[in-house]
Amino acid sequence: MTSKLPNTSRSLPIALIRAREGVMFPIREMLTKTGITEQQWRVLRVLSEFGALDTSTLANRASLLFPSLTRIATTMRNKGLISQKRDDKDRRRQIITITEAGQKLIDDYTDQSAQIVVGFRETLGDKNYEQLLDLLEQLDPGSKQPRA
Repeated sequence: MTSKLPNTSRSLPIALIRAREGVMFPIREMLTKTGITEQQWRVLRVLSEFGALDTSTLANRASLLFPSLTRIATTMRNKGLISQKRDDKDRRRQIITITEAGQKLIDDYTDQSAQIVVGFRETLGDKNYEQLLDLLEQLDPGSKQPRA
């Protein structure tokens, strides 16, 4: 039977899912010690990097759906990892900030997280690692974020 679809071994969506699982495995192992989820880690990482953000911007930069961020933020606020307040100028907007406890969690796991990245760089080589990130950015419809 002839198919217009590529073999599943050469299917981009399936390859991306497999690669994501390979990338997330060591991160999940690290996070088991933290008591937070992958999504919560992303929120803390973004807030640590960019500072206080409105909920829409935070959801976008942390690759979360807005309703998911709302639920996640409630949990994180209850854990003391973030604080939330209304914007002084636009009372409809919520501003989220990382707390000292949230920043401490990031700081405590920065070295381990960096070692995970080193492992990926060693597996791929620096050039391929950077090229992969550049290629994936081309597929991201929200990739208009400034590069560091």
